[in-house]
Amino acid sequence: MFSLTVRNHFMIAHSLPGDVFGPAQGLHGATFVAEVTFRRRKLNENAIVLDIGEAGDVLSGVLEGLNYRNLDEHPDFAGGLSTTEALAQYIADAVAAKIRDGADGRELAGIDVTLRETPDAWATYSLDFEAE
Repeated sequence: MFSLTVRNHFMIAHSLPGDVFGPAQGLHGATFVAEVTFRRRKLNENAIVLDIGEAGDVLSGVLEGLNYRNLDEHPDFAGGLSTTEALAQYIADAVAAKIRDGADGRELAGIDVTLRETPDAWATYSLDFEAE
């Protein structure tokens, strides 16, 4: 299995209601480093997984809709929680929707989105295209 990873960062504000979230129940900011790994069983005819520039542009486009936003007011999170894990899934679904229309995107085995909230804590969501 081959993989290509690109990353970028974004800043959000949000609150996480519920005692389990402790001090994060109140409105607070977070800066995430988002890493998207594109997986492919065989390299394409250009001996790559995916064009790095295209991969970076797709990630930047998805993060643009989140950056500097209060997710408590974001329509896609209405009635839900914007936890690190939920954000990773949201980004994976959005990246997959954008990338799978291209020829190389149709050949991908899947993607993994890792959100690094701090240097010591992160969450990953994996989306396997072959299982669909």
